[in-house]
Amino acid sequence: MSVFKGLIKLNTLVPKFILIRSLHCDTLDRQMRAVRFDSPGGPDILYVGNVPVPETKDGELLVKVYASAVNRADILQRQGKYAVPPGESNILGLEAAGVVEKVGPFCVSGWKEGDRIMALLGGGGNAEYVTVNEHLVMAVPPGMSFSVAASIPETWITAFQLLHFVGNVKEEDNVLVHAAGSGVGLAAVQLSKLASARVFATAGTDDKLSAASKFGAIHTFNYKEGPFAKGVLERSKGRGMDLILDPVGGQFWDQNSSVLATDGDWIFYGALGGVEVNGNLLGRLLAKRGSLKATTLRPRTLQYKAELVKRFSEKIVPLFANGVLKPVVDCEFPLGRIADAHRHMEGNRNTGKIVLVVRSEAEAQ
Repeated sequence: MSVFKGLIKLNTLVPKFILIRSLHCDTLDRQMRAVRFDSPGGPDILYVGNVPVPETKDGELLVKVYASAVNRADILQRQGKYAVPPGESNILGLEAAGVVEKVGPFCVSGWKEGDRIMALLGGGGNAEYVTVNEHLVMAVPPGMSFSVAASIPETWITAFQLLHFVGNVKEEDNVLVHAAGSGVGLAAVQLSKLASARVFATAGTDDKLSAASKFGAIHTFNYKEGPFAKGVLERSKGRGMDLILDPVGGQFWDQNSSVLATDGDWIFYGALGGVEVNGNLLGRLLAKRGSLKATTLRPRTLQYKAELVKRFSEKIVPLFANGVLKPVVDCEFPLGRIADAHRHMEGNRNTGKIVLVVRSEAEAQ
């Protein structure tokens, strides 16, 4: 009888063990396609390979990605010049758009499976699936494709942060936007115009300057045709710039410090032109009571980014649906052509965003 009871107990335990083990294996064994590289280098090192689908942690969503995008930070990370922040995915991609596949434990924001979302990421977007904290997610505006939505989070939130969190743009301010034909640049032009500021813009091609003018820049300067400082001062009637948005750095420090207005803010958020300064920078800042502020977005705390996303969702996202603001997509590449997408950005050929198509939009219908 004791043996018989023992067999009954064993039989009741085995199916439970198998079920638990099976569920665990299903999660761990799921594979997805993702952009990979094995060591730093040029675009040719990039390839699409299989990696495990990430598991949701507390407060996270699993997103089925339909589109992602390329950012300068991806180029730097591929080159070995940008360390991945602790706790973030080492897969490239700082933004994505798609559908909520799974709601993780302890989520409280009300997102549900099937919701069309766009997300600000610390990494991992160039893949078929990505996990993201629920507070870094926004609803895709009605009628907007995933490809267009994927062009918004990193780019537009960066521009919003520069103007409203780090800077304090005001009506009638003179704002100088460098790299105005880039994704961040065209977003900054539109958001500056929205704030009733006067927008001055620089870029390296006439096509990029035309785009900046189309979206609100009133004075444009091709920096490859000569110094911009004299023209900026002339057209601002000697006042200079109340706010400078600078992703260039060392190459423009002399001219930036010349055109900065008294009590102006110069916001440095990238170093495309290097970081070396050789001259009287501090003396000029002191004479103008100017502020030089350096900022990044990716390594910021979750609390900071969540507040940024919240305010952006409330104040800016509705303006995409009614056409007041327009995301600008330069081109789309399928995920498998990730190397070509990086070459396109490194060649400075894009006006607006470079989008990666991960899945066909039709799959979401």
